[in-house]
Amino acid sequence: LVIGGIKSVNLLRVLHGAVSPGGKPVDGIAVISEIIASQDPRASASHLVSVLHSFFKAGPSPKSSSLIPSIFKSETSTASPIYLVPTSPNPAHSSADTIKQDAAHLLTLIKRYTPMIHQITNNVVINQSANATLALGASPIMATAEAEQEDLARIPGGLLINFGTVTDKEGMLSAGKWANFNRKPVVFDPVGVGATGFRKSTAKELLDTWQATVIKGNPGEIASLLGTSEVRSRGVDSVGSGFANPAEAVLTLARRERCIVVMTGSTDYISNGQTVVKLNNGCDLLGNITGSGCMVGTAVATFCGAASVDALRTNAEDSKKGALVEGDMFVAAIAGVLAVTVAADIAVTNERVKGPASFLTQLLDELYALTPEKIVEFGKVALVQV
Repeated sequence: LVIGGIKSVNLLRVLHGAVSPGGKPVDGIAVISEIIASQDPRASASHLVSVLHSFFKAGPSPKSSSLIPSIFKSETSTASPIYLVPTSPNPAHSSADTIKQDAAHLLTLIKRYTPMIHQITNNVVINQSANATLALGASPIMATAEAEQEDLARIPGGLLINFGTVTDKEGMLSAGKWANFNRKPVVFDPVGVGATGFRKSTAKELLDTWQATVIKGNPGEIASLLGTSEVRSRGVDSVGSGFANPAEAVLTLARRERCIVVMTGSTDYISNGQTVVKLNNGCDLLGNITGSGCMVGTAVATFCGAASVDALRTNAEDSKKGALVEGDMFVAAIAGVLAVTVAADIAVTNERVKGPASFLTQLLDELYALTPEKIVEFGKVALVQV
């Protein structure tokens, strides 16, 4: 049973976050003010019950269905996962080639839907991130004011929250909350989270207020979120050789935070809490331009936004209202990383590239020229056994 501060705007997020790593959901909720203070208590109670029914009917896995309260069981339940971290394996994730093909297809969806990608990001990379979003075929908006967040969250697409310069905390808190309410993917990039106590406490406050769909960070940032000193950081950079077992690190954080985790580096690791994938694209020059990691976060948000928009449009009549986010966010996160790293691999071979400045220009050009066929041809994807 969960109690305290539960309202219609955060109920789905609370239900999602309260699921145990083994797939056991809560048995019920206790709500007072949302009903007692309502002008129409019956309607408020009815709405809360409908969210509960939608959550439990959205598709518990067969192995965990016996744990679901009997009052919410339904003959219409499906076997689709209701959580960002699935309670049973997804057959579509069993082959590296299938994952790569699905990731490549999402680029077509970006250009088809031109999703709006709302970004609250650090001051160093605002222009660069907006240009990368446009190059991929999406529409960026950089809006930080708290007063704007409720309206912006109603527009289908994706949200990126990057706190490389933590100056808009109230906007970040509000943006994530309303994105959860509107079932919009939230990508969290905790840049330099281990550098100061303020960043650590801010990251905790954000993750306690809303549910991230994807957390993206370098090894030092992932270590800080995990609470381990295995990997150290210096400012926004990781130092040292990284995790002894990086696949286990991303798997552990994904299960704990109930989201997709992306760890960038010379090899990128991505997990949804069950499956771990490693990607081996990318070149050394990425580390010599400011904000290359932030650009990856932008790309991940763009692909997640396209996957979400496509799922909402194609499942309009049979929408899983109990799912916090629709669409395959695991594949979308993989696609976002591949887009930047494959484009980088192609860009660095261009004879016009003489150093970091010319490389950045060519990288944007290659993002603009990227095709699904290039992702399939050059993408280096492998499944990891943990």
